[in-house]
Amino acid sequence: MKLAARKLTTCLWFDTEAEEAANFYASIFKDAKVGKITRYGKEGHEIHGKAAGSVMTVEFEIAGQSFIGLNGGPHFKFNESVSFQVHCETQQEIDNFWEKLSAGGKEGHCGWLKDKFGVSWQVVPAPLARMLADADPKASERVTKAFLQMRKYDIAELERAFEGASQ
Repeated sequence: MKLAARKLTTCLWFDTEAEEAANFYASIFKDAKVGKITRYGKEGHEIHGKAAGSVMTVEFEIAGQSFIGLNGGPHFKFNESVSFQVHCETQQEIDNFWEKLSAGGKEGHCGWLKDKFGVSWQVVPAPLARMLADADPKASERVTKAFLQMRKYDIAELERAFEGASQ
């Protein structure tokens, strides 16, 4: 089996908001698009309980990653055990994604947030991985101490901590 021949698709279970969520994500990520929408028919109503013609699934893509939003009902909820990381090169990117993804949702700590649908995201500065993997353990410890006190990441503050200039 060739791994490259397989494609993974992430399925996100919503109550009734799959189409709204797909459009929300497509409005935030410039490299996103909404695709095919399927609808519930009359068949299976006794099992799924959805009105004929209502949205069943929505295909969408973000940065080349395939997703399907499924309107499956209120049976399952999102939690932080699964999250999507958005790697940002600049503070402007962090601020932009943080503001848009957290709108109507809930801000967390260390770059984590929940969007208005309950999906967990991590808005992460790309330089953080380099700082944490540095050969100087004191530098990575200072960075860790600094980011553990943050909600939204501040790249300049992380760099000051890395260099030993942060309080």
